[in-house]
Amino acid sequence: MEIWDIGKLIKNLNPVSGCTVGCNYCYARGINKRFKITPDFSVPQLMEKRFRRIATKTPNTYLMTSMSDFSDWKTEWITKVFDIMSENPQHVYLFLTKRPESIKFETNFNDVWMGVTITAECDKSRIQSLRENIEAKNYFLAFEPLFSELGILDLDGIGWVVIGTETGRRKGKINAEKTWVLNIAKQAKAKNIPVFMKGYLEDIIGEENMIQELPKDFRKQIKGRALH
Repeated sequence: MEIWDIGKLIKNLNPVSGCTVGCNYCYARGINKRFKITPDFSVPQLMEKRFRRIATKTPNTYLMTSMSDFSDWKTEWITKVFDIMSENPQHVYLFLTKRPESIKFETNFNDVWMGVTITAECDKSRIQSLRENIEAKNYFLAFEPLFSELGILDLDGIGWVVIGTETGRRKGKINAEKTWVLNIAKQAKAKNIPVFMKGYLEDIIGEENMIQELPKDFRKQIKGRALH
């Protein structure tokens, strides 16, 4: 099985940089410090110069929030970004948050996927909060970084599941365990939900257990070949 790097399938656009959540495992803060994107990562900023990337005619799937949390986006920022997205329906757009309870938002865009990040048992309530506070055509869940066994999951209405482990060299780093990953995948497959396990999991669960699936309406082209 060829293991795909999700970065080759989904591009980061990041029209907003900065986040107020303050996770101790945050990789985006390190990127901001290294490249000096914003003077203070805890103060989100709109990066309008990145809007022009959306105008490309080549269909892409874009993660819009790898350097921010959607709960931090100001209303006027959302309006500007979604106006541009409406003019470029050739793409698929993904948004993630760790605080769906802080959002009241709705969109009828077919090409927008709204998701929440879940790392441990205490985060599972975010799934219901996502459905209650964000009205969208498509929902997904990102179990990354996975820090614990999650038990039974309420996956009703979910269209995609992503699973990953913590990367980097953080002191106290937690590696996902095989049983944690397989439990999520088993429940998702029982509901015919596509599952994408990030490449770092191969060493943990073994190549024979790796699953890398994308929803059918994600528009993608990798090395001249579509991934099915």
